[in-house]
Amino acid sequence: MQFLNPISNKIISFTALLILVSGCNKDTENTVIDKQIFKDITKVSGLSIEHYNGMDGNLYSAEIMGPASALFDFDNDGDLDIFIGQGNDFITGKKTGNKHTGKLYRNDTLNGEIKFIDVTQDSGLIVANYSMGIAIGDINNDGFADVYLSNYGDNQMFMNQGDGRFLDITASSNTGDDNWSVSSAFFDMDGDNLLDLYVSNYFDFNLSTHKTCFNKTGREEYCGPASYPHLRDSMFKNMGNGVFKNHTIDSKMIKKAAGLGVVTGDFNLDGLQDVYVTNDMGHNFMWINNGDGTFVDDGLLRGNAVNIHGIPEASMGVDAGDFDNDGDLDLFMTHLLNETNTIYQNNGKGFFKDATTSLGLSEPSKGYTGFGTAFLDFDNDGWLDIIAINGEVRKIQEQIDKGSSLPLAQANQLFHNINGKYTDISDKVDIFKIEKVSRGIAIGDIDNDGDTDVLISNNNDAPQLLINQVGNENNWIGLNLIAENGKFILGSTATVSLKNGDTFTRRSHTDASYISANDPRIIVGLNDYNKTVDVTINWADGKTSSIKSLAANKYHEIIYPN
Repeated sequence: MQFLNPISNKIISFTALLILVSGCNKDTENTVIDKQIFKDITKVSGLSIEHYNGMDGNLYSAEIMGPASALFDFDNDGDLDIFIGQGNDFITGKKTGNKHTGKLYRNDTLNGEIKFIDVTQDSGLIVANYSMGIAIGDINNDGFADVYLSNYGDNQMFMNQGDGRFLDITASSNTGDDNWSVSSAFFDMDGDNLLDLYVSNYFDFNLSTHKTCFNKTGREEYCGPASYPHLRDSMFKNMGNGVFKNHTIDSKMIKKAAGLGVVTGDFNLDGLQDVYVTNDMGHNFMWINNGDGTFVDDGLLRGNAVNIHGIPEASMGVDAGDFDNDGDLDLFMTHLLNETNTIYQNNGKGFFKDATTSLGLSEPSKGYTGFGTAFLDFDNDGWLDIIAINGEVRKIQEQIDKGSSLPLAQANQLFHNINGKYTDISDKVDIFKIEKVSRGIAIGDIDNDGDTDVLISNNNDAPQLLINQVGNENNWIGLNLIAENGKFILGSTATVSLKNGDTFTRRSHTDASYISANDPRIIVGLNDYNKTVDVTINWADGKTSSIKSLAANKYHEIIYPN
């Protein structure tokens, strides 16, 4: 793998107000900086794909659920490439033909000019079915990122050949789930350094069982999960050499629900990787790892199966992160219009409380239907902010009256974490004022300048590639957790310790959001702190590494101890 060079602190100035926190401690003052937070470079970057959902007036449920987005370095050249999913026509209940396909774009940035080249056909990463979600992980430990596509129709597993090409190994890998799958996640459930795979399945929909659903006024609407039988999710155990075993029954993950978002992590700090699943209008699953290949759903006991009122919600996107800087993983998820998005605060032992109202996240979310979401420190002040991207699933009358063919568009939202509480600053982000039907969101450092950029996939529309214009004005440190062969190691956490006593814990992951995959590198914002830091790595298999005096404002590769 190519080593990354230190990054300069170049910033482009725009006009908008951004409230920043000057310092990492909770007693710091706020300052105002005149910057535009994100710049949309979609068109000039070469991303030419436009999603096609296949809608023909019959209101098929699957047509409004995609597409996926992913940021990952498929060719190991040190920068992030892009995948955007695609839909197709509905003919027999599954996608047929290859009229539309997802696109793989190679990052060919040169001299600071960000450019993406469509390499789909040469890569062999061809979607055979109606694309929903994507998961990224190195399933055979060769140092190259492999791809799993969850589809409406058979899912697909692609092994990266290391020469820019992918091989479809769905049949030989035994991962071809033919349910309507939505999100999926790679994680190491048993500490054997082989990535296993969890797949969330939605409900049993096909054209032969298609129903006509109505809202309270008698108008036809898209049917929700209550209209169809729910499905069991799938758990695949990695047996090595690119072969998986269906481990669903053996894992005891046999409950049925309408699964949407998936995020993994060690939520109860016992050294084992757990799985959290958001279920549409049902109890969310908190699959606690027993350490023997089995899991138990502890969501009701641990306080994150339903909201503070004991009510299950729509539960689409989800992310896990330490928003309050106390060393454990908290949860944030998006919901339906007139519900509130929810943040569950971890007490350090894997028990959660619904802190949505007290943290300022209740009222701002009631007017939106959220899908993709992410914890990210957009301003590198040391506190994890939240992006929630939105788009309805029930028609908006005002947009119908204006003649919209897909009257589900909404604005997106950015919540600024100021010392552990959130403020809605969406009106400070010009690009978020544009209403679209947004679904997937992937985050990562596209230009390698030390701050977090954003890729949004929009239903029946073009994606949006947003470059962060403000983050690297503050100090930061980047961590790339890898094995000796260059394999990125998922599920590990890094705790960065400053000389002033502040600590920040972040996880290495590609999962979360909704149907999307993220840059596995860790960025920790240091605000005005520019001295060296100490780092402790808790690897996913339980091993620990300590590294002293790492320099700020550059990426560091930290190699797994053999």
